Amino acid sequence: MNGSGKAVVVGGGIGGLATAIALIRRGWQVEVLERAAEFGEAGSGISLWANGIRAMDALGLGDAVRAAGLVETEGGIRDRAGRWLSKTDTGELARRYGPLVAIRRTDLFAILSGALPGEVLRPGVTVTGIENAGDGVAVTHTSGVSEADVVVGADGIHSVVRAALWPDAQGPRYAGYTAWRMITGPLGFSVSGSETWGRGERFGVVPLRDGCAYLFGVADAPEGDRHPDGEFAEVRRRFANWPAPIPEALAQVDPATVLHHDLYDLPPLDTYVRGRVALLGDAAHAMTPNLGQGANQALEDAVTLAAVLTEHPVGEALDAYDRLRRPRTTAMVRRSRMIGAVAQLSWLPATVLRDTVIRLSPRSAMLRSLDSVLTWEPPA
Repeated sequence: MNGSGKAVVVGGGIGGLATAIALIRRGWQVEVLERAAEFGEAGSGISLWANGIRAMDALGLGDAVRAAGLVETEGGIRDRAGRWLSKTDTGELARRYGPLVAIRRTDLFAILSGALPGEVLRPGVTVTGIENAGDGVAVTHTSGVSEADVVVGADGIHSVVRAALWPDAQGPRYAGYTAWRMITGPLGFSVSGSETWGRGERFGVVPLRDGCAYLFGVADAPEGDRHPDGEFAEVRRRFANWPAPIPEALAQVDPATVLHHDLYDLPPLDTYVRGRVALLGDAAHAMTPNLGQGANQALEDAVTLAAVLTEHPVGEALDAYDRLRRPRTTAMVRRSRMIGAVAQLSWLPATVLRDTVIRLSPRSAMLRSLDSVLTWEPPA
């Protein structure tokens, strides 16, 4: 069979919703099972790079993302004193690859979920079992059983689908550092996109369309470490005396909205496919956020999977999906982990050397380093 069929998508995150849209646009019947009571995610922002925007264009939603987001016009890396180590030529970046758009996650979810018929989305449903059965798959869940020609595991780094069908796969590995994410109120002043790198700590500022900014702080910390005085108090303790505009931006944060998560990635899998079940996004290749590609790679996955399922019988299509996506995403996981290791250096001589190398590196080298990431095109 090729062209259309029934698909069950487990997980209603960015990758899962994008997969549902891509398949429905190609004539598939789709059911999205999400264990949370509602679809969506609050409290942080996201950057869609040129490859992610192309994927959204393939879904027919690129214009909506551009309208809801802010095309970044300046960015780069600063040192602990606030001096620019490297400034990104976003004009050249856009001319060469396409725009980089910063958007609230809530807005991105609204765009994705709004593109789907309401009956497709089934919140509050927990998957309890998956069984490949010849030409189909049976998914057992708290509302019964769903049968499908294909099941897509898009249920995140702690994937139930992966645990069921990849029982011997290694679990998530802690990166050695933790992150706080938050969105400010209206700032009343303009900011440039930037990351400021210190010793075992860094802080990012991403302007948003409405005059607010998405902020993130990253610090080396023991896994599971939490702070009795509150997470925002810990953010202020670490970063309130960092160079402008960090203190001024932090002053516009509601402490109750701060999110705190340890950062993990997944060791590589030997395949993303078991029978008629395919893994996608973080369920397949969770990566640290250092390369800014987690959601972008999930969008690529979604568009690619729908394209091959349209062109080939299911078995051949899933083999093609694995062949197209696994080498690329495995490389992204590895590269993001390496960037994080450099960014989180804490030994003073090593950080001085790091900053010097970045400062002396030509801008053209940074652009060339992005070729393999940003030149991706959706399958024809």
